[in-house]
Amino acid sequence: MSALRGKTIFITGASRGIGREIALRCARDGANVVITGKTVAAHAKLPGTILTVADEVVQVGGQALAIQLDVRDEDAIHAAVEQAAQHFGGIDVLVNNASAISLTPTLETPAKRLDLMWDVNMRGTFLASQACISHLKHADNPHILTLSPPLNLDAKWFAPHLAYTMSKYGMSLCTLGLAREFSADASGEKCIAVNSLWPRTTIATAAIEFNFPEAVLRASRKPAIIADAAYAILTRDSRTCSGNFFIDDEVLRAEGVSDFEQYAVSIGTPLFSDLFLG
Repeated sequence: MSALRGKTIFITGASRGIGREIALRCARDGANVVITGKTVAAHAKLPGTILTVADEVVQVGGQALAIQLDVRDEDAIHAAVEQAAQHFGGIDVLVNNASAISLTPTLETPAKRLDLMWDVNMRGTFLASQACISHLKHADNPHILTLSPPLNLDAKWFAPHLAYTMSKYGMSLCTLGLAREFSADASGEKCIAVNSLWPRTTIATAAIEFNFPEAVLRASRKPAIIADAAYAILTRDSRTCSGNFFIDDEVLRAEGVSDFEQYAVSIGTPLFSDLFLG
């Protein structure tokens, strides 16, 4: 059964890494995938563009629409959402994946870097969700899935990189609020499922490669684990699956997955736990 066949999945930050993997996982179901991101020309150190991912989506059985998008631009977000909805006849799922990272302490975080993380992470998530909601209300099984951590106010997650933590928790607060605001009510308004997903371990993406030692990259899991967990969430009933802060391996265990070595970058290497857990 192809649960997402014919469904339209709008993904921010989909030119590489986790966004690309989610796009391809949905495409293998025959989904219409809207690949958005800033990258349209290949970068020397960062392979992948929205156009190359669109080609991959088609190759594995999906339909693709690539749209260049900077999620800091409110007008561009609304234009991209309207273009996608018109092209495919609606939007069924929004995946808020676009994110900026700088693991710097307070005195080493310039305003420009603070603004980037706030604008891409919290503000981008809020505005993309806001723009999609009118279309999601018409979907049969509407979902918003945001790649952000469970809320944990232990100061140890703030002190080393306060600006980054605030920006990621801002994304999670969007999940918390939107899940309640757009839950089913007595009026019969359709429920839009709003959830967050976060990895148990570091994931082998450019963010890990450029912000952590190489040993951490080897101790990471592949982005496919996030994509498989995202697929499991997005195919659940929106009326009964909302307001959750999911962890990738917990989702997959609930789906009956027991072999997690398949996701390891280096089989047998002890895994490195991601931020905000433990």
